[in-house]
Amino acid sequence: MDIILYFLILVSVGLIIWGAIVSQEGGSLRMPKRGLTTVARQPFLDLSGVFPTRALLEKIGLLARLKKNIDAAHISISPEGFFNLKIIIMVFLVIVSIVADGKFNPVFVSLALILGYVIPDLILKRKIAKRKYLITRGLPETVDLLGLCIEAGLDFVNAVKWVIDKTPPSPMIEELAFVLEEIKWGKPRIQALKDMSRRLEIPEISSFVQTIIQAERMGTPVAEAFTILSEDSRAQRFHRGERIALQAPIKILVPLIFCILPVIGIVIGGPILLNFLTNKLF
Repeated sequence: MDIILYFLILVSVGLIIWGAIVSQEGGSLRMPKRGLTTVARQPFLDLSGVFPTRALLEKIGLLARLKKNIDAAHISISPEGFFNLKIIIMVFLVIVSIVADGKFNPVFVSLALILGYVIPDLILKRKIAKRKYLITRGLPETVDLLGLCIEAGLDFVNAVKWVIDKTPPSPMIEELAFVLEEIKWGKPRIQALKDMSRRLEIPEISSFVQTIIQAERMGTPVAEAFTILSEDSRAQRFHRGERIALQAPIKILVPLIFCILPVIGIVIGGPILLNFLTNKLF
């Protein structure tokens, strides 16, 4: 029982620390609802100088992977700052485990170290998955708007500007705004789109980028390609919803067996059992 209590204490403290430091507002591009102006993401908490870990991360090949995940999650912290944050959480949880137990217990210390190292990665992956889900969900409507703008006579860049200017902020709009900023600073349009596809690693975004590239190379109308892409994106979203719906009966078995059925058994069988015991029918 004590082990479970200490485990819950360590988990709760770690989540509180991480939630207080890395907030949702700190990790996204700040964009007004009207206009194209974007504010570059700056580290809201610079922990890169706390420990000299950059050389170590480069040596073990972890720096590039951390940078890629942080960019995908749009968290405003440097890779070495993120790693230093993990070290700080590990040290803090070790201190909490020693204070809670009253002595140096290798089991609790090891558990604190593991939790301090794993919890930030789990939260980072969760933010990435949520952002990818929102991008995938908003892609069909964005493609429709781009197709309508191109059919109205705008080129791709001006169509993107119009969509960003007239559409409420969302992760998909933020990515398009970032691509537009890269184009504005001199990066070729195709390269900026390829970088977005490589950064997000979403099949629907990869199809979106490949559609634009093939339409430019083959000389086909981009609006027609966007119409087909929008229909495919909606079909994929519908099939994804069907898969999630089919998984619901399987997922509900666990709470049904371990939570609901025992309560029903107690409510129905309890009075019958008491009646048998009272009347000494056994």
